[in-house]
Amino acid sequence: MAAQDKLSAASVKNAKPKDKPCKLADGRGLNLLINPNGSKYWQLAYRLAGK
Repeated sequence: MAAQDKLSAASVKNAKPKDKPCKLADGRGLNLLINPNGSKYWQLAYRLAGK
């Protein structure tokens, strides 16, 4: 994973909500979901035993 793929603490803190939910990718399945009301959630996409 390249260094430019990672989100910085400043970019996470300064991310502003938009009209629709949006995601900022950190790489390898890690995303920051930003909802229109301003809430922020980390999401991790993973596979367990190939499923």
